[in-house]
Amino acid sequence: MKQRTVPAQVRWEQHTQRPLFVLAALFAVAYAVPIVRPDVSTDVRWWCDLVEWGVWAAFALDYLVRLALTDRRREFVRTRWLDLAAVVLPMIQPLRLLRVVATLLLVGQRARMASQIRLTTYVVGSVIGLLIFGSLAVLSVERNAPGGNIDTLDDAVWWSFTTMTTVGYGDHAPTTGLGRVLAVGLMLSGIALLGVVTANIAAWFMARFEKDDAEERRQTAAITELTEEVRLLRAEMASLRSSATGVPEQRH
Repeated sequence: MKQRTVPAQVRWEQHTQRPLFVLAALFAVAYAVPIVRPDVSTDVRWWCDLVEWGVWAAFALDYLVRLALTDRRREFVRTRWLDLAAVVLPMIQPLRLLRVVATLLLVGQRARMASQIRLTTYVVGSVIGLLIFGSLAVLSVERNAPGGNIDTLDDAVWWSFTTMTTVGYGDHAPTTGLGRVLAVGLMLSGIALLGVVTANIAAWFMARFEKDDAEERRQTAAITELTEEVRLLRAEMASLRSSATGVPEQRH
């Protein structure tokens, strides 16, 4: 039996999946440290910045290698245009927040392609990731803003949670333009993830109902078949009795 050859792009994705997720965790730590501890030294900030750029570069290199290994480059670029945008945007404008968004997009796209990651795991990971990075990002933007009321990590996490769930109590709100852009992004992401969760639950219920209907149809068919067999057996037994006694069977 001829063994099927695994494409080079698929082999690359399988081998680099775990290392890239480890780098993503390092990126989260490097991004969080200067925000949670604003009094850290300049050297620590420099190392954190270096790690952020390094992780983004690793995901950008991963995109370029996958592009080089595929046989359908135009289709690859067309179907993964979000990856391309995440690779290009930080080079055009090296804004720290833009680099964070780009890396999150690359991590999310890579996680979605992984066959080992189920939809539930992907959604839960996306919610947690958005909640953490949204809180850190808004805190870094709003902490020193004039008139801002998101001064601590607790306030930022609470604000991110209420924004993602579209509850919006209004006790904490961004006052800067960049903070409001973050709010819009979290709202849209929360609505999208809620839609995925709702669709997943609806699909589960539909599958259960279809399974119940199929089982009911199978049982009905089995009962009908048994009823027909009983009728045939009764007719055959009546015929045998009639032959044995010589008396014709009387039909009522």
